[in-house]
Amino acid sequence: MWELTKSFRFEAAHALPGTTLGNASMEIHGHSFRAEVSVRGTPEPATGMVLDLGLLARGMDEVRSKLDHRFLNDVAGLGPPTLENLARFIWDHVQHAGQVTRISVHRDSCGESCTYFGPGN
Repeated sequence: MWELTKSFRFEAAHALPGTTLGNASMEIHGHSFRAEVSVRGTPEPATGMVLDLGLLARGMDEVRSKLDHRFLNDVAGLGPPTLENLARFIWDHVQHAGQVTRISVHRDSCGESCTYFGPGN
């Protein structure tokens, strides 16, 4: 069994009322995000690949266009713009690419990340 991981970056703003960070979180502010999409499988004998990474890149480009340079509070279907919801949102938008096993979303400047393993896991 192999696991491939491909990442992408996006810049976005949000506001998160009701956290222990108070006004710093409630005010509109931005972050640089890094997302990782991992797929698992066995390489196809004919291609030697678990997945054509170009297919995964297309799905990642689609979801990045919904998030990059956006106000996350206004992104339809995201919910409160937390790391948790970002990971689930990305999961929902890249499922068609292959056997996705996990999505990780990082805010490296804050030393924070969240990994989603899919519904029921």
